[in-house]
Amino acid sequence: MQMITIDDFAKVELKVAKILTAERVEGSDKLVKMQIDAGDVDEAGVRKNRQLVAGIGRAYALEMLVGKNIIVVANLAPRALMGIESQGMLLAATDPAAGVPVLLCPEKEIAPGSKIK
Repeated sequence: MQMITIDDFAKVELKVAKILTAERVEGSDKLVKMQIDAGDVDEAGVRKNRQLVAGIGRAYALEMLVGKNIIVVANLAPRALMGIESQGMLLAATDPAAGVPVLLCPEKEIAPGSKIK
């Protein structure tokens, strides 16, 4: 395991986000494309959604995802997965025995955009 400094960790912006929509990515049985509310606003102060793509399709039914609060890395540079841009990364743990991802979720309802400290 590579150790990082507290300064390195401070660069990571973790936020609560609410999943607004979820759909399967065509041609993949594990990728899911989601629209999320991570508390982002445009220049006029209007709320704007962001898109995430994650490999959780084998572990979660789409209807289970919509409305769920999750934790995301909000300041990760965008990356294309199967040609679809993902604007962040959700956090999940994987049990080595089961091999399926488990989403990390807040224990109680909390506003999208809330920062993890």
